[in-house]
Amino acid sequence: MSQANRVLVVALFSYLLIILDISVVLTGLPDIREAFDLSAIGLSWVQNAYLLCFGGFLLLAARAGDHFGRKRVFLIGLGIFTASSLAIGLASSAALLIGARAVQGVGAAAAALSAMGLVVCVFALRPAIARR
Repeated sequence: MSQANRVLVVALFSYLLIILDISVVLTGLPDIREAFDLSAIGLSWVQNAYLLCFGGFLLLAARAGDHFGRKRVFLIGLGIFTASSLAIGLASSAALLIGARAVQGVGAAAAALSAMGLVVCVFALRPAIARR
């Protein structure tokens, strides 16, 4: 498998993780409500903390990828996403759950944008390399 194809597989897998996480939380909302005794407002914050941080940090993550390197920002974002996923699974209170979801949104923003930036860079260079 070529390096370009490996980058594509990793980028698509990371996107799958991000989308799957959103689906899992939507599916688990009734269980989350029971486990943490959340009101409808508290339950909406479980989703909104993630979405607000994801949307709010997209531009910053893109700039960080340009400044520090897309691969580095991708790996850091994926690390933050993974660590916060573990924190969500181990959360003992609603506040910890919502806080970890917010941090997870930041990691998802960094990983998602950097992954697509890496794919664009790798495949944009491919025709130029093939012509040589």
